[in-house]
Amino acid sequence: MSATRVQAWALDGIPEVSPGDDLLELILAAVAGAAEEDRPRGGDVLVVTSKIVSKAEGRVVAAEDREEAITAETVRVVATRAHAHGITRIVENRLGIVQAAAGVDASNVAEGTVLLLPVDPDASARALCGGLRERLGVEVGVVVSDTLGRAWRVGQTDAAIGAAGLHVIDDLRGAVDALGRTLGVTMPAVADEIAALGDLVKGKSSGRPVAVVRGLGRYVTGLEAPGARSLTRTGPEDMFRLGADEAYAEGRAAARAELGAAPE
Repeated sequence: MSATRVQAWALDGIPEVSPGDDLLELILAAVAGAAEEDRPRGGDVLVVTSKIVSKAEGRVVAAEDREEAITAETVRVVATRAHAHGITRIVENRLGIVQAAAGVDASNVAEGTVLLLPVDPDASARALCGGLRERLGVEVGVVVSDTLGRAWRVGQTDAAIGAAGLHVIDDLRGAVDALGRTLGVTMPAVADEIAALGDLVKGKSSGRPVAVVRGLGRYVTGLEAPGARSLTRTGPEDMFRLGADEAYAEGRAAARAELGAAPE
């Protein structure tokens, strides 16, 4: 059995991105300046941090109060918790992503402004992917990544909020494991795993917002493949729609209403 070797590195040479910049051209310039062995090849995946996508798309908005910006981007509040450093709001944003602060970012932007997530990260990924394929002459995939917390784990990882030219899920249901047992639920979230790998080499403060991942060409596919939005659980599939306290309060209120009791 041949082993799979995966490599990842960040591209140098991408400057500070401003609203209106052509992100495709900035990435292509960085590729042109890279060593031959570091330039994307067929089957490679480029991981692009959502921050530079948002900046290029002009998603920098005036907001003296970050909390107001979070409220404006919120579709549904999942949980609110007070702590020593203030209040954390876990919300569902308009992209269907559940995360802290609706993805509103106040770091590395001018005072009195905040950065919102891209309007449609999958569309942004498709545009970049199509442009890179045309200009480089090779089939690559693109993941747009953002940092998310985990419900049961300390710390954050990057996950895919946009994807193009890539199978975002490796559906192994129906396959067999090494002992011949049929797999019933195994579906590795490929795009999320690639996003997390890309973040390890990009870093948070290195000024290198684009990574290249090599060795996973079996997942690279056509631009018509479903994007990262398909990874979001919605409706009945969402078993953790509310925080524990919020779910308890909602259930209690529903029970009181059913019994005809006055609201508390």
